[in-house]
Amino acid sequence: MLPKYVPLLKRQYGLTFVMLLDPHNRLAAQFGLVFTLPEALQQLYLSFGIDLPRYNDDDSWQLPLPARYLIDQKGVIRDVSISIDHTYRPDVEKTLAALKRLTG
Repeated sequence: MLPKYVPLLKRQYGLTFVMLLDPHNRLAAQFGLVFTLPEALQQLYLSFGIDLPRYNDDDSWQLPLPARYLIDQKGVIRDVSISIDHTYRPDVEKTLAALKRLTG
């Protein structure tokens, strides 16, 4: 997503947290987390008014998979959660428990 769309998204959904952006999915691609929407889903997205090429400033129709990495202060990945289901998000309690293990 382009930075210019962040305020609109935050207003639309009442978001109050800082949003990190990954223009053109460059970081996600380095982690192997990028997939391309098939043509049928592209048309479905457009029918709902979701114009990824406009919001992302490219016509790749690529999205990142949901992922959560816990990285220690030395840059070592200590815990990871990745899903092929874009509706899945890691459980907050499990994330907090993993963080406690890292800092405890």
